[in-house]
Amino acid sequence: MPNDHTQEVQVITAGDSVPEDFEDEFETAAEYHRMAARHFSAAAKHHLSAATADDEGDNDATARHAFQAYRHQLNGVQYAEIAVMDNESLEDEFDEVGDGDADNN
Repeated sequence: MPNDHTQEVQVITAGDSVPEDFEDEFETAAEYHRMAARHFSAAAKHHLSAATADDEGDNDATARHAFQAYRHQLNGVQYAEIAVMDNESLEDEFDEVGDGDADNN
């Protein structure tokens, strides 16, 4: 028994992707946040699949899932950054904080 701690892992294949209804243009920060969350979730699943493949000694599957996890992570970060940049109320808050800091120097 090399691994007493069993973990239920949803194995995903290279053909799995983000649903087509999310491939359209986004209009709100909420939509970008949702897309970022979907990519981070997919990245986590690929990392778990890579770990399972590594435990089984399947180097090809490990590399494939690791690469997919990395790509989903990059996409998730990109969507998260766009969501923050598109949120005008956050820009106003940062402008106010930035203005106050200039007075202290």
